[in-house]
Amino acid sequence: MRKPDPLTRREREIMDILHRRGRATAHEVLAELADPPSYSAVRTFLRLLEDRGHVQHAQDGPRYVYTPTVARRDAQRSALSHLVDTFFDGSIEDAVASLVESSKPKLSAQELDRIAALIAKAKREGR
Repeated sequence: MRKPDPLTRREREIMDILHRRGRATAHEVLAELADPPSYSAVRTFLRLLEDRGHVQHAQDGPRYVYTPTVARRDAQRSALSHLVDTFFDGSIEDAVASLVESSKPKLSAQELDRIAALIAKAKREGR
């Protein structure tokens, strides 16, 4: 499976809408966008996302209905990898430290236990 390419802020917004809804028309996407561009701009974004393999469309009468082709979890991993590479020079340790140190609101005891368990599991697996 190919690694999804990085998305712009607006493309991420559109993909978030499609993942949340499962499927949507350009009008439905437009209605949910913050500070929305024109309808034709939304259609252009959707076409570009489709050209790059992030979405696909099916025709429903005169409308195109778009669905994501990249699983949400895969898109999250790709975006996180891009963020770590861009802002933390590829250091997962620095990224995690930054998240834990700046948590607002504070992490709960349950969340800290889960993070500790994930770290312990990674150690056991040699990751």
